[in-house]
Amino acid sequence: MTRKKYNWAILGCGKIARKFSSDLKLLPNARLYAAAARDLARAREFAAEFGYEKAYGSYEEMVADPAVDVVYVATPHSHHHDHVLLCVNAGKAVLNEKAFALTLREAQEMVNKAREKKVFLMEAFWTRFQPSFQKALEVVKSGDLGALKVVRSDFAFHAPKDPEKRLFNVALGGGSLLDIGIYPVFAALSALGIPQDIKALATFAPTGAEEGIAFTFRYSGGELASLYSSLGAYSFVTTDYNCERGTVQLGRRWQGPTTVDVWHEGGREEHYAFQTEGFGYQHEAAHVMECLDAGKNESDMMPLDFSLAMMETLDRIRREAGIIFPGRD
Repeated sequence: MTRKKYNWAILGCGKIARKFSSDLKLLPNARLYAAAARDLARAREFAAEFGYEKAYGSYEEMVADPAVDVVYVATPHSHHHDHVLLCVNAGKAVLNEKAFALTLREAQEMVNKAREKKVFLMEAFWTRFQPSFQKALEVVKSGDLGALKVVRSDFAFHAPKDPEKRLFNVALGGGSLLDIGIYPVFAALSALGIPQDIKALATFAPTGAEEGIAFTFRYSGGELASLYSSLGAYSFVTTDYNCERGTVQLGRRWQGPTTVDVWHEGGREEHYAFQTEGFGYQHEAAHVMECLDAGKNESDMMPLDFSLAMMETLDRIRREAGIIFPGRD
């Protein structure tokens, strides 16, 4: 239970900001205070729709508002580096949408600045805060099924190949890896940590953006992770944790609230269903406010060192697959 009410500001009024704002309304200690876009009319329209008290036509004006307590950065990941630094330098706590940045170099600079300024910063990896994902990790790490040996995870959907849109625009960090492939990476790192070896193969769209990628992690203890993402195919979006004496499976669209099924060697089964009000983004927002109440500059559940490890792994995958962000690598 948090002790105070926090003034939230939204930086970037796109699709993900809409879902987040809808869920933010579910938290009694969250005040929808300000929305900022590069176009004032758009900011005003967004603010009116969701009930934000103020609208700003520039991000600089918004972070200069002394009443803003915490900013949700909801712009494309190609802009996260600049926008997070803008907020941190203004002394504003930040919840930064994933992917944390385009590269490890950018992410490290963001983390260094937040630590230097003693300002709260966390990656908005909403899956980490889902009760279903927490239950799956709990079962895997309990040891009841023996040691974890293989992680299998995917995320794929078919997207129109519009060169102007973010998903296939290399200048905006386009491609499946940073948009949805990050989820399988997260599933593996959460359970097994940083891999020893990475192998990856990618296919590319005419725009030069990576369309689909399959990658394998190998660990020093012999564990494996088989992962893929694609913007050209459809998958059920599931994750399996295969242990010595059983399997834990996160159900369809596992990145959000879903089911968890546990199969034990010998035939015993356990089935769990998790539902949440709204989309499920309120859990991460509530955690941010709990951290601020406790005077923390970093989260224990989603620490900055984990975000750096994930960006390092994503960089390794990109190098292995030949994915390049011109001017940023």
